[in-house]
Amino acid sequence: MPSSTSAVKPLLISAGVALAAVTLGLVSWQATTPGDRDRDPGTAGSAPAATAPRTDTSAELRALARREDGDKLAVGRADAPVVLIEYSDFKCGYCGKFARDTEPELVKKYVDNGTLRIEWRNFPIFGAESEAAARAAWAAGQQDRFAAFHAAAYAHGSKEKGFAEPRLLELAREAGVPDLDRFAADMAGEQAAAALKEDQEEGYRIGVTSTPSFLVNGQPIAGAQPLGAFAAAIAQAEAAAKQ
Repeated sequence: MPSSTSAVKPLLISAGVALAAVTLGLVSWQATTPGDRDRDPGTAGSAPAATAPRTDTSAELRALARREDGDKLAVGRADAPVVLIEYSDFKCGYCGKFARDTEPELVKKYVDNGTLRIEWRNFPIFGAESEAAARAAWAAGQQDRFAAFHAAAYAHGSKEKGFAEPRLLELAREAGVPDLDRFAADMAGEQAAAALKEDQEEGYRIGVTSTPSFLVNGQPIAGAQPLGAFAAAIAQAEAAAKQ
């Protein structure tokens, strides 16, 4: 599991991806690791160094896009030419910055016109409360309120209130989850735990070590980069998809 154990968990990387990691080296940007958990991205003078997923733009990475109709943790058309996969943690300050400042613009500019699909992966690295928030987000998604829960949990000042169970129920109310009893049961259930494990293992398998980390049609991007960086990656991926 993440937190202290994630530092020593073996990365189950295929031979091809591992070779790419050695060849390409480590890419650093504004991503958050457990040691940076108390930093405020709104006031920090510079972002902490972190690593991107250690990968290349192989077919293996592009194939990670699930493109499932009815995916509760995704927005956008299943057949969109570009898929952005986001590995994030609700206690991550830079994830919150991306969620507030950049993601809405991507939805408005690219998801709404059918160019982009965003698929979220819960990748908690800050311990028990991170994992609880991830399960809660999944549970909200079962009632089609993932996006609203995501926005509430990443709102300014939200993570400072913590993610104990009473707070998660409060966030569910803010997100308009209609059946709170079902929400609580889903959050504590085996399906939520299995979904979280699947997302975590996927991230570890490709070498994700920090949040937020992204793949844009298999191209790694590490951290809460400016909107222009994502726009350029999306344009490049869209052009390649048309060839």
